[in-house]
Amino acid sequence: MSSLFTPLTIRGVTVPNRIFVSPMCQYSSVDGLADDWHLVHLGSRAVGGAGLVIAEATAVQAHGRISPQDLGIWDDGHVDPLGRITRFIHAQGSVAGVQLAHAGRKASTRRPWESPVPFSDTYPQPTALDEAGIRAVIDAFVAATRRAQAAGFRVIELHAAHGYLLHEFMSPLSNHRGDSYGGSFENRIRLTMEVARAVRAAWPESLPLFVRLSATDWVDGGWDIEECIDLARRLAAEGVDLIDCSSGGNAAHQRIPIAPGYQTPFAARIRAEAGVMTGAVGLITSAHQAEQVLATGQADAVLLARELLRDPYWPLHAAQALEREISWPAQYLRAGPRHAPARTPVPNVGVEL
Repeated sequence: MSSLFTPLTIRGVTVPNRIFVSPMCQYSSVDGLADDWHLVHLGSRAVGGAGLVIAEATAVQAHGRISPQDLGIWDDGHVDPLGRITRFIHAQGSVAGVQLAHAGRKASTRRPWESPVPFSDTYPQPTALDEAGIRAVIDAFVAATRRAQAAGFRVIELHAAHGYLLHEFMSPLSNHRGDSYGGSFENRIRLTMEVARAVRAAWPESLPLFVRLSATDWVDGGWDIEECIDLARRLAAEGVDLIDCSSGGNAAHQRIPIAPGYQTPFAARIRAEAGVMTGAVGLITSAHQAEQVLATGQADAVLLARELLRDPYWPLHAAQALEREISWPAQYLRAGPRHAPARTPVPNVGVEL
């Protein structure tokens, strides 16, 4: 039995396999609206057999977008275009998720191919949030949660990594506040905890809640794995079901020792020491590598990004590499393995509301 193709049940949702599409900004939206590009991009990964398809960092406030071309969920008008995508994903037997985000001081940047200089020299000067601003952010995450449910998403992931707003508050590199949101570890994680608690209360009990964390800033004196484990333990107690374990993004002078699976040890430690499910992400490219991560108990799922951009049908090819029979879309059977079963669309797979 392949670990990679074993279903994973979290609360009332069953994901058909452990291959998750990592949220990837497409920089292709106008006014935060999902369009045909997003349908094809996310839908093709569902056609390709990924168990969970997570939409890109989707802004809870208009000024909180990473770039002006990011998806948004700050307005009721965003719901129907997103619903078109979730319906298609679910019709392929996959599960649709969304990453809710606020970019904080890293908001309002140019798209990567439009900016020839490092982010630290081009980002606008941020303004510190006051108490009213903090409350507005929490309320925006709650309102976005309700819209995500209306759009048909079955998994929410909170983006608390990569130097965006929640991570900014967590790290001593970027949090120099002197109030109840700065200084001590408990104060620095306060906003993340408040957002997670508020979203969990607004999100149906039967639906999973994930949080993406940067396990380390890769800078001396910054956020580190020990603090991350402590936070993960506290988030789990508040009803967070899985920690998506990434790293970095909060300091331009970070030094990341990039290598295949370089972030997987973070997922393994958080899973073992915080007692919460984890997802491993970062240079996971082969079926056998992904299988080993899961079979050895380092994580409960793998999240793929660039490899799924290169090959939207990576899950189908991974099943062949691992000699595991999985269903193919009936429309593609003529190109599949000889005895591959046809996929039966199940629009309501694995969720109980």
